[in-house]
Amino acid sequence: MAPRVVIPVDKNWEFRQSDKDDSQFLPVGQFPTNVHLDLLHNGLIPDPFIGKNELDVQWVGEAQWLYKTSFAGQSVPEGSKAILAFDGLDTFATVVLNGTTILETDNMFVPARIDVTSVLKEENELTISFDSAYLRGWKLVEKYPDHKWGVWNGDNSRLAVRKAQYHWGWDWGPALNTCGPWRPINLEIFDARLADLGFDSVVDKSLGFADVKATAEVEYVEGAADTVRFDISLEGEQVASETVAITSSAVTTSFHIDSPSLWYPVRYGKQPLYQVTVTLLREGEVIDEVTKKIGLRRAELVQRPLKDQPGTSFFFEVNNIPLYCGGSDWIPADNFIPRISRQKYFDWVKLVADGNQFMIRVWGGGIYEEQAFYDACDEYGILVWQDFMFGCGNYPAWPELLESIKAEAHENVKLLRHHPSIVIWAGNNEDYQYQESAGLTYDFGDKNPDNWLKTDFPARYIYEKILSDVCEELTPNTFYHPGSPWGAGRDTHDPTVGDIHQWNVWHGTQEKYQNFDSLIGRFVSEFGMEAFPSVKTIEAYLPLGKDDPDRYAQSSTVDFHNKADGHERRIALYLVENMQYAPNPLEQFIYSTQLMQAECLASAYRLWKRQWKGPGREYCGGALVWQINDCWPVTSWSIVDFYLRPKMAYFTVKREMAPVSVGITRREHRHPKDKYTRAFVDVKSQIEVWGSNLSLEDLTVDVVFRAWDVETGEQTYEKTQSATSLPENRSTEVAAFDVPVKTPGKGEENRTVVAAYLVRDGGQIARYVNWPEPLKYLHLQKPKALKAELTADFSAVKISAEVPVKGVALESEDDDVTFEDNLVDIVPGEVVTIAVRGAKEGTKIETRYLGMI
Repeated sequence: MAPRVVIPVDKNWEFRQSDKDDSQFLPVGQFPTNVHLDLLHNGLIPDPFIGKNELDVQWVGEAQWLYKTSFAGQSVPEGSKAILAFDGLDTFATVVLNGTTILETDNMFVPARIDVTSVLKEENELTISFDSAYLRGWKLVEKYPDHKWGVWNGDNSRLAVRKAQYHWGWDWGPALNTCGPWRPINLEIFDARLADLGFDSVVDKSLGFADVKATAEVEYVEGAADTVRFDISLEGEQVASETVAITSSAVTTSFHIDSPSLWYPVRYGKQPLYQVTVTLLREGEVIDEVTKKIGLRRAELVQRPLKDQPGTSFFFEVNNIPLYCGGSDWIPADNFIPRISRQKYFDWVKLVADGNQFMIRVWGGGIYEEQAFYDACDEYGILVWQDFMFGCGNYPAWPELLESIKAEAHENVKLLRHHPSIVIWAGNNEDYQYQESAGLTYDFGDKNPDNWLKTDFPARYIYEKILSDVCEELTPNTFYHPGSPWGAGRDTHDPTVGDIHQWNVWHGTQEKYQNFDSLIGRFVSEFGMEAFPSVKTIEAYLPLGKDDPDRYAQSSTVDFHNKADGHERRIALYLVENMQYAPNPLEQFIYSTQLMQAECLASAYRLWKRQWKGPGREYCGGALVWQINDCWPVTSWSIVDFYLRPKMAYFTVKREMAPVSVGITRREHRHPKDKYTRAFVDVKSQIEVWGSNLSLEDLTVDVVFRAWDVETGEQTYEKTQSATSLPENRSTEVAAFDVPVKTPGKGEENRTVVAAYLVRDGGQIARYVNWPEPLKYLHLQKPKALKAELTADFSAVKISAEVPVKGVALESEDDDVTFEDNLVDIVPGEVVTIAVRGAKEGTKIETRYLGMI
């Protein structure tokens, strides 16, 4: 009897196109890998992210590919077994070891473990043949003609294939259908091993103690192992230890932990992670060992009747703290997943945490993310909303596919369930909305799952039976939500229950973004606005960079790097409704789109957070912007581009989700002096002000109001409202008054900028500047004395101007120079200080603002 041996099968890999006779084997570029990465490594395809090269590599996804390697065999002791473990093969793969077919796969998300004891030799040849997922998908569509196939994004063939759906292309990403060994392959030799380690932890309502049930799944031959030891430690100090005799394949023990160190979301506490090490023993000898980190927290999704409004709440509560969950939706960070490093995952999640966001929603058209992603969320305190991998279509449900989906759900929930960051699993992305749009059958009152399979919406069986059952079995204390959006079987657009995707800005009715307060939902899990990425990002995908003739906003190459239908009209619509702009120079046009996006998204966060009004009045419990990231260099809804360069919206969202913020909106009130008159109408423009205190401390603040004439720069008003109470963890109305003007009745409201400041103990803790809208009507003055100066120690930039300036953006040619804040409104008599990193002697800081050109 010997310890388990794990040998990575990651050397000597070669590949070739198997449906081409003269194709030669070539070395892979890395491992794990996919075919596009290997073709790029060997210079056989152009970079699909450059120019329009995506079109030139479509043949790759329709070809067949063969991977092979050789590796030395290992001695397999009597009674032991040899297992080849495939963590992920993408997607239709046939695996042959030494001439024997050992595995055929059809699901990218299902790992496989194959006993090769009888096949293993001293020298071994392993080959993996990959068929075209795209073509196989169409064959399956033809095989099941009675299903009502239909999708948004990609094509129908993707619904038949259990593979990352965005590989078929989406309205923000290219069509690049990959294949290959995308996750590790290992040879294992053992007579006993730890097959799985799961936890069921419950933190008492008092938070005074936690009960942890740990279960180790043991695979062993008789006599190969006799006990399992469970050790729990925190920061190197042992907390508990139990040794349990093996009497079955499932070995369980329980721990009672008094005064546990609780895991909190970012800002609300620390993120301590208990280390649980499970050791498989035989007569005291270590046979196998597995370590996982867990966080102890009490997480609930609260859905209860509300005061004064219909429907139910939808908000998350962690360790008895109700949370307004501001955050973002997440797509895969690259079309070629194997090249995303662990560090890049941590960089992305840190950006989210640094941006005052609490939650990431892992969208259902990508992948069950790598462990590094969830590790980063655990460490930075970011809550995860985890979709299952179904999106935007009517999925089929033939028996073999259902079995594959059940295995997929079972394996991936087991892989991820220990992460404290995951607080909800959701069955799909927008599939119930597709059902409504296509008029498919859905009778919420019919609770017989067998009946669901007989309808033209059989995927209900997946979301409300298979996935629900798996979550109940494997992670019973994590909430399961049948889809996103979803609200108790009602219309998915119903704003009074569940979550909604609010796309009536940009899509749908294309509402003005100033109307977000009327587009509210109990939890808005998608909304967004497009903006161009940094000019550096555009130059990176233009074949000739700065010198490319297509380096202008409306060029065919720039258009190609925006996959949203109707993007030209919609970007133009929201620009022309809101501000003066010109398509050239490119840098100023990029600025205009980013200002538009920033104003739009900040407006949504500000107005919806206003409806977080305390216990019983959680009218909006969160907002997740579509989307935080990109999978390639593109113009999209992201607020940070492919190269991790934040757009200006990242900073306005960050300000809105600060612990304390202040909001202002304007409302026009028209009072006709007679029932039918158009000539004699009294028009009043009123300011409404509120404070949002997301901290857990009641605050008393002074509220300072100031106003300026946008054309002259003259300050026209100042008032202080002393000792204003802002109770903890809610938004509170502060004031309402007419827009202050010097001469009433002369239309000065339309040129008056109003600012509100929250001051505590003599220091400013929040600030917001409100402008008459639309901005395009303003006669903005170009400042003669706009200053943006680095401090002597290069740690900050100080900005000031003699007239009100809208949207001052700081820029540096040096990518190492980053700003803590950006896109700030400047008013006379005030200096705004922004922290900066990476600046040094010779660093040049440039500014851009609305009306500059």
